[in-house]
Amino acid sequence: MSGTSKPVADWTSGAELIAYQSCRACKHIWYFRRGFCPACGADDVADLKASGEGTVFAISIVTRAATAEARAHVPYAVVLVDAAEGFRMMGHGDRDLRIADRVKARFEKFTDHIVPYFAKV
Repeated sequence: MSGTSKPVADWTSGAELIAYQSCRACKHIWYFRRGFCPACGADDVADLKASGEGTVFAISIVTRAATAEARAHVPYAVVLVDAAEGFRMMGHGDRDLRIADRVKARFEKFTDHIVPYFAKV
């Protein structure tokens, strides 16, 4: 069976959900939608829903806003999270998070968009 499954609506389209993909041929998983597997090139990919759980891999505190709209949120934390499903993603999070903290995502408004926001479990 070849072809991409129907895309799952996620936070990038306004839904409170994190979606990722998996290759049906080689079982590789990744974050950020593509029409093909970045590992083997197969076009038989599945869209899946993530649990939102993971572990902090890195954290950075932003003290200088990149845009005028983001200025109201400074200081804020940007975190790199290893998701329980095996992919790595970036999101916002509590400023007191540390590397190796177990976290769970919720969704918060940042400027005019909702974004994944990670807090300690």
